[in-house]
Amino acid sequence: MSRFRSLFSLLALAAVLTVFGCSQSKPNVDLSLSDKQLDWVASKIFQNECSGEVDCLVHWNEGEAFPSLGIGHFIWYPKGVDEPYAESFPALVKFMKAESVDMPDWLAKMSPLDAPWPDRDSFLNQQSGPQIEFLRWFLDETKHVQAEFMYSRAQESLSKILDATPEDQRDAMRQRIDNLRNTAGGVYALIDYVNFKGEGLKASEAYDGQGWGLRQVLERMGEVDKRTALARFRQAAADVLTQRAENAPRAIERDKWLAGWLNRVETYKEVGPSPG
Repeated sequence: MSRFRSLFSLLALAAVLTVFGCSQSKPNVDLSLSDKQLDWVASKIFQNECSGEVDCLVHWNEGEAFPSLGIGHFIWYPKGVDEPYAESFPALVKFMKAESVDMPDWLAKMSPLDAPWPDRDSFLNQQSGPQIEFLRWFLDETKHVQAEFMYSRAQESLSKILDATPEDQRDAMRQRIDNLRNTAGGVYALIDYVNFKGEGLKASEAYDGQGWGLRQVLERMGEVDKRTALARFRQAAADVLTQRAENAPRAIERDKWLAGWLNRVETYKEVGPSPG
Protein backbone atom coordinates (compact mmCIF):
# COMPACT_ATOMS: atom_id res chain seq x y z
CA MET A 1 0.00 0.00 0.00
CA SER A 2 1.41 3.43 -0.92
CA ARG A 3 2.31 5.97 1.76
CA PHE A 4 -0.44 8.23 0.38
CA ARG A 5 -3.01 5.44 0.61
CA SER A 6 -1.97 4.65 4.19
CA LEU A 7 -2.27 8.29 5.25
CA PHE A 8 -5.54 8.83 3.41
CA SER A 9 -7.03 5.65 4.85
CA LEU A 10 -6.24 6.75 8.39
CA LEU A 11 -7.80 10.17 7.77
CA ALA A 12 -10.85 8.63 6.12
CA LEU A 13 -11.23 6.15 8.95
CA ALA A 14 -11.12 8.91 11.56
CA ALA A 15 -13.84 10.74 9.65
CA VAL A 16 -16.12 7.76 9.35
CA LEU A 17 -15.75 6.92 13.03
CA THR A 18 -16.95 10.42 13.81
CA VAL A 19 -19.87 9.91 11.44
CA PHE A 20 -20.99 6.77 13.22
CA GLY A 21 -20.58 8.34 16.66
CA CYS A 22 -17.73 6.05 17.72
CA SER A 23 -14.45 6.88 19.38
CA GLN A 24 -11.59 7.66 17.02
CA SER A 25 -9.42 4.78 18.14
CA LYS A 26 -8.02 2.53 15.44
CA PRO A 27 -10.33 -0.43 14.73
CA ASN A 28 -9.02 -3.84 15.68
CA VAL A 29 -9.41 -5.18 12.14
CA ASP A 30 -7.22 -3.86 9.34
CA LEU A 31 -8.04 -4.26 5.64
CA SER A 32 -5.09 -3.50 3.37
CA LEU A 33 -5.77 -2.52 -0.23
CA SER A 34 -3.59 -0.87 -2.83
CA ASP A 35 -5.02 1.89 -5.03
CA LYS A 36 -5.42 -0.62 -7.84
CA GLN A 37 -7.23 -3.12 -5.64
CA LEU A 38 -9.60 -0.52 -4.20
CA ASP A 39 -10.51 0.65 -7.70
CA TRP A 40 -11.17 -2.98 -8.65
CA VAL A 41 -13.40 -3.51 -5.62
CA ALA A 42 -15.32 -0.31 -6.43
CA SER A 43 -15.86 -1.39 -10.03
CA LYS A 44 -17.08 -4.83 -8.91
CA ILE A 45 -19.58 -3.33 -6.48
CA PHE A 46 -20.77 -0.83 -9.11
CA GLN A 47 -21.25 -3.73 -11.51
CA ASN A 48 -23.12 -5.74 -8.87
CA GLU A 49 -25.49 -2.92 -7.99
CA CYS A 50 -25.90 -1.11 -11.29
CA SER A 51 -24.42 -3.25 -14.06
CA GLY A 52 -22.17 -0.24 -14.61
CA GLU A 53 -25.12 1.96 -15.68
CA VAL A 54 -25.00 5.60 -14.55
CA ASP A 55 -28.81 5.92 -14.52
CA CYS A 56 -28.85 3.33 -11.72
CA LEU A 57 -26.84 5.59 -9.42
CA VAL A 58 -30.12 7.15 -8.28
CA HIS A 59 -32.73 4.40 -8.31
CA TRP A 60 -35.90 3.24 -6.58
CA ASN A 61 -36.53 -0.51 -6.74
CA GLU A 62 -40.03 -1.83 -7.20
CA GLY A 63 -41.36 -3.15 -3.89
CA GLU A 64 -39.15 -0.91 -1.72
CA ALA A 65 -40.14 2.13 0.32
CA PHE A 66 -36.89 4.04 -0.27
CA PRO A 67 -34.46 4.99 -3.04
CA SER A 68 -30.94 3.58 -3.34
CA LEU A 69 -28.03 5.77 -4.42
CA GLY A 70 -24.41 5.54 -5.50
CA ILE A 71 -22.16 2.66 -6.49
CA GLY A 72 -23.12 0.84 -3.30
CA HIS A 73 -26.86 1.55 -3.61
CA PHE A 74 -26.81 3.30 -0.25
CA ILE A 75 -30.28 3.36 1.32
CA TRP A 76 -31.97 6.74 1.87
CA TYR A 77 -35.24 6.86 3.80
CA PRO A 78 -37.94 9.46 3.08
CA LYS A 79 -39.49 11.20 6.08
CA GLY A 80 -41.66 8.83 8.11
CA VAL A 81 -40.29 5.61 6.59
CA ASP A 82 -39.10 3.06 9.14
CA GLU A 83 -37.72 -0.14 7.61
CA PRO A 84 -35.59 -2.91 9.18
CA TYR A 85 -32.56 -2.10 7.02
CA ALA A 86 -29.55 0.04 7.94
CA GLU A 87 -29.76 3.47 6.29
CA SER A 88 -26.39 4.41 4.77
CA PHE A 89 -26.73 7.37 2.38
CA PRO A 90 -26.86 10.03 5.14
CA ALA A 91 -23.65 8.56 6.58
CA LEU A 92 -22.04 8.81 3.12
CA VAL A 93 -23.05 12.49 2.90
CA LYS A 94 -21.52 13.18 6.32
CA PHE A 95 -18.37 11.35 5.29
CA MET A 96 -18.12 13.48 2.15
CA LYS A 97 -18.54 16.64 4.21
CA ALA A 98 -15.73 15.50 6.51
CA GLU A 99 -13.56 15.00 3.41
CA SER A 100 -14.50 18.49 2.08
CA VAL A 101 -16.10 17.08 -1.06
CA ASP A 102 -18.01 19.70 -3.06
CA MET A 103 -21.64 18.65 -3.31
CA PRO A 104 -24.95 20.18 -4.41
CA ASP A 105 -25.98 23.00 -2.04
CA TRP A 106 -29.44 21.58 -1.52
CA LEU A 107 -27.93 18.28 -0.37
CA ALA A 108 -25.21 19.83 1.80
CA LYS A 109 -27.72 22.08 3.60
CA MET A 110 -30.54 19.55 3.96
CA SER A 111 -31.73 19.10 7.55
CA PRO A 112 -33.04 16.65 8.44
CA LEU A 113 -31.33 14.52 5.84
CA ASP A 114 -34.43 12.74 4.51
CA ALA A 115 -34.95 11.65 0.91
CA PRO A 116 -36.89 14.45 -0.85
CA TRP A 117 -39.31 12.07 -2.60
CA PRO A 118 -42.08 10.71 -0.35
CA ASP A 119 -42.77 7.60 -2.46
CA ARG A 120 -41.71 5.75 -5.61
CA ASP A 121 -44.38 7.36 -7.82
CA SER A 122 -43.14 10.82 -6.86
CA PHE A 123 -39.58 9.75 -7.61
CA LEU A 124 -40.48 8.31 -11.01
CA ASN A 125 -42.29 11.51 -11.96
CA GLN A 126 -39.11 13.48 -11.27
CA GLN A 127 -36.38 11.06 -12.35
CA SER A 128 -35.58 13.01 -15.54
CA GLY A 129 -35.67 16.36 -13.74
CA PRO A 130 -32.60 18.51 -12.97
CA GLN A 131 -32.32 17.53 -9.30
CA ILE A 132 -32.04 13.78 -9.93
CA GLU A 133 -29.97 14.18 -13.10
CA PHE A 134 -27.43 16.36 -11.30
CA LEU A 135 -27.36 13.93 -8.37
CA ARG A 136 -26.55 11.08 -10.79
CA TRP A 137 -23.73 13.13 -12.28
CA PHE A 138 -22.37 13.96 -8.82
CA LEU A 139 -22.40 10.30 -7.74
CA ASP A 140 -20.72 9.27 -10.99
CA GLU A 141 -17.96 11.82 -10.38
CA THR A 142 -17.36 10.72 -6.77
CA LYS A 143 -17.15 6.93 -7.15
CA HIS A 144 -13.68 6.82 -5.59
CA VAL A 145 -14.84 8.69 -2.47
CA GLN A 146 -17.75 6.27 -2.16
CA ALA A 147 -15.26 3.39 -2.36
CA GLU A 148 -13.21 4.97 0.45
CA PHE A 149 -16.39 5.22 2.53
CA MET A 150 -17.21 1.54 2.02
CA TYR A 151 -13.59 0.56 2.74
CA SER A 152 -13.57 2.42 6.06
CA ARG A 153 -17.10 1.32 6.93
CA ALA A 154 -16.14 -2.33 6.44
CA GLN A 155 -13.19 -2.05 8.84
CA GLU A 156 -15.37 -0.48 11.52
CA SER A 157 -18.13 -3.06 10.91
CA LEU A 158 -15.74 -5.96 11.38
CA SER A 159 -14.51 -4.44 14.63
CA LYS A 160 -18.10 -4.09 15.83
CA ILE A 161 -18.81 -7.72 14.92
CA LEU A 162 -15.77 -8.90 16.87
CA ASP A 163 -16.77 -6.81 19.88
CA ALA A 164 -20.29 -8.29 19.76
CA THR A 165 -19.02 -11.87 19.56
CA PRO A 166 -19.01 -13.79 22.88
CA GLU A 167 -15.50 -13.94 24.28
CA ASP A 168 -15.23 -17.72 24.03
CA GLN A 169 -16.03 -17.50 20.28
CA ARG A 170 -13.97 -14.42 19.45
CA ASP A 171 -10.74 -16.16 18.47
CA ALA A 172 -12.59 -18.35 15.98
CA MET A 173 -14.39 -15.32 14.54
CA ARG A 174 -11.13 -13.40 14.19
CA GLN A 175 -9.54 -16.38 12.44
CA ARG A 176 -12.32 -16.43 9.84
CA ILE A 177 -11.91 -12.71 9.24
CA ASP A 178 -8.11 -13.02 9.03
CA ASN A 179 -8.36 -15.81 6.49
CA LEU A 180 -10.60 -13.62 4.32
CA ARG A 181 -8.86 -10.27 4.68
CA ASN A 182 -5.48 -11.57 3.48
CA THR A 183 -6.61 -11.88 -0.15
CA ALA A 184 -8.09 -9.33 -2.58
CA GLY A 185 -11.09 -11.59 -3.23
CA GLY A 186 -11.77 -12.00 0.48
CA VAL A 187 -11.56 -8.27 1.16
CA TYR A 188 -13.93 -7.65 -1.75
CA ALA A 189 -16.40 -10.17 -0.32
CA LEU A 190 -16.29 -8.55 3.13
CA ILE A 191 -16.71 -5.00 1.81
CA ASP A 192 -19.42 -5.92 -0.66
CA TYR A 193 -21.50 -8.04 1.69
CA VAL A 194 -21.58 -5.57 4.59
CA ASN A 195 -22.52 -2.82 2.14
CA PHE A 196 -25.09 -5.12 0.50
CA LYS A 197 -26.81 -6.60 3.56
CA GLY A 198 -25.42 -4.83 6.61
CA GLU A 199 -23.61 -5.92 9.75
CA GLY A 200 -26.31 -8.16 11.23
CA LEU A 201 -26.05 -6.53 14.65
CA LYS A 202 -29.52 -4.97 14.92
CA ALA A 203 -32.47 -6.97 16.19
CA SER A 204 -34.64 -5.20 13.61
CA GLU A 205 -32.56 -6.67 10.75
CA ALA A 206 -34.10 -10.13 11.06
CA TYR A 207 -37.10 -12.19 10.04
CA ASP A 208 -38.40 -14.68 12.60
CA GLY A 209 -35.39 -13.82 14.75
CA GLN A 210 -32.91 -14.86 12.04
CA GLY A 211 -30.57 -12.16 10.72
CA TRP A 212 -29.00 -11.87 7.29
CA GLY A 213 -25.98 -9.63 7.86
CA LEU A 214 -22.24 -10.14 7.73
CA ARG A 215 -22.14 -11.42 11.30
CA GLN A 216 -24.54 -14.27 10.47
CA VAL A 217 -22.52 -15.22 7.38
CA LEU A 218 -19.25 -15.30 9.32
CA GLU A 219 -20.85 -17.40 12.07
CA ARG A 220 -22.24 -19.86 9.53
CA MET A 221 -18.82 -20.44 7.94
CA GLY A 222 -17.64 -22.69 10.75
CA GLU A 223 -13.97 -23.63 10.94
CA VAL A 224 -11.94 -22.72 7.84
CA ASP A 225 -8.38 -22.17 6.70
CA LYS A 226 -7.01 -19.63 4.24
CA ARG A 227 -7.43 -22.03 1.33
CA THR A 228 -11.12 -22.72 1.94
CA ALA A 229 -12.27 -19.45 3.53
CA LEU A 230 -13.62 -17.67 0.45
CA ALA A 231 -15.55 -20.70 -0.82
CA ARG A 232 -17.05 -21.22 2.64
CA PHE A 233 -17.98 -17.55 2.88
CA ARG A 234 -19.68 -17.75 -0.51
CA GLN A 235 -21.72 -20.80 0.52
CA ALA A 236 -22.58 -19.33 3.92
CA ALA A 237 -23.79 -16.10 2.28
CA ALA A 238 -25.99 -18.07 -0.11
CA ASP A 239 -27.45 -20.07 2.80
CA VAL A 240 -28.16 -16.95 4.88
CA LEU A 241 -29.81 -15.11 1.98
CA THR A 242 -31.92 -18.14 1.08
CA GLN A 243 -33.04 -18.38 4.69
CA ARG A 244 -33.96 -14.69 4.63
CA ALA A 245 -36.04 -15.11 1.47
CA GLU A 246 -37.83 -18.13 2.93
CA ASN A 247 -38.66 -16.19 6.12
CA ALA A 248 -39.64 -12.99 4.31
CA PRO A 249 -43.22 -11.75 4.71
CA ARG A 250 -43.23 -10.57 1.07
CA ALA A 251 -43.16 -13.07 -1.80
CA ILE A 252 -41.08 -10.67 -3.92
CA GLU A 253 -37.95 -11.60 -1.95
CA ARG A 254 -38.34 -15.27 -2.87
CA ASP A 255 -39.79 -14.86 -6.34
CA LYS A 256 -37.73 -11.99 -7.70
CA TRP A 257 -34.83 -10.86 -5.52
CA LEU A 258 -33.24 -14.11 -4.32
CA ALA A 259 -31.88 -15.17 -7.71
CA GLY A 260 -30.04 -11.87 -8.08
CA TRP A 261 -28.66 -12.12 -4.55
CA LEU A 262 -27.29 -15.60 -5.22
CA ASN A 263 -25.74 -14.46 -8.50
CA ARG A 264 -24.04 -11.67 -6.60
CA VAL A 265 -22.42 -13.89 -3.99
CA GLU A 266 -21.12 -16.13 -6.77
CA THR A 267 -18.77 -13.25 -7.68
CA TYR A 268 -16.97 -13.74 -4.36
CA LYS A 269 -13.99 -15.51 -5.89
CA GLU A 270 -10.24 -15.00 -5.88
CA VAL A 271 -9.82 -12.79 -8.90
CA GLY A 272 -8.71 -9.21 -9.48
CA PRO A 273 -5.38 -7.37 -9.26
CA SER A 274 -2.49 -8.73 -7.28
CA PRO A 275 -1.37 -6.86 -4.13
CA GLY A 276 0.79 -3.79 -4.48
